[in-house]
Amino acid sequence: MPELPDIIVYIEALQRRIIGQTLKQTRIASPFLLRTAAPQIQTAHGRRVTVLRRLGKRIAIGLQDDLWLVLHLMIAGRLHWREAGAKLSGRQCLAAFDFPNGTLVLTEAGTRKRASLHLVEGEEALRAYDPGGLEVPGASFDTFAQTLTSRNHTLKRALTDPRLFSGIGNAYSDEILHRARLSPVALTQKLSREEIERLSRATQETLTRCTEVLRNETGEGFPEKVTAFRSDMAVHGRFEQPCPVCGDKVQRIRYADNETNYCPGCQTGGRLLADRSLSLLLRKDWPKTLEELEEMRSEGRR
Repeated sequence: MPELPDIIVYIEALQRRIIGQTLKQTRIASPFLLRTAAPQIQTAHGRRVTVLRRLGKRIAIGLQDDLWLVLHLMIAGRLHWREAGAKLSGRQCLAAFDFPNGTLVLTEAGTRKRASLHLVEGEEALRAYDPGGLEVPGASFDTFAQTLTSRNHTLKRALTDPRLFSGIGNAYSDEILHRARLSPVALTQKLSREEIERLSRATQETLTRCTEVLRNETGEGFPEKVTAFRSDMAVHGRFEQPCPVCGDKVQRIRYADNETNYCPGCQTGGRLLADRSLSLLLRKDWPKTLEELEEMRSEGRR
């Protein structure tokens, strides 16, 4: 799922292309994309783009007369800039937004269409799509700490809760927790002040660094390779690969459609965290350390 750094770079690329441009028409190929009936989508046609905003992981395109197109890319949605009047071809193409100087195309991989488009009128209606999480870049330590400890969640859940922190998802939360050297299952209200300080710094530094990396890669172009699995990531998507800091093999916790990646050496004192599916299967035989895990695998190969 595109997260804060990705959405920022998307918006910056769009600002260079569509601010001041008139939305000529929208072409919607998927009946599941548009989630609002009023105002009708045709109401947006012929109106000039005045501003772009980020609402958590959503992109809000402001038009004349206080109309807003609100896009949520979800997990597999991506944006592409094409020549004016580009055709919508293939099952992945959900919609096209035509401007005089080019066409913004929305695609979504996979069969589960989760991306959404809303058209709303007025600031009050727009605020309904803002989860209200803290914008971490620039936030003070006290504000960060108060937000973090307002509920007693695991760190992974807290960082990815859009009502607590804005724009952080599965990928960057893994990277933040690795940088902070904290377990993803540590409870927010059990952390020491020093641990919260580490987490605050890691969150600021990770989001800032990743945004700058994406900016430099994109340049004046359009971000066409937005992915949650980047070669420069320390742990996310790197299961069983060596940690770049300590060399231990990266481990994971799988649940539903997501997984948490972490380094036992850097984050949990060498202890393996219970993977829900495997620990239910193995129960008391679930290994507690990397050494026990490797021994179990070695015995299984005999």
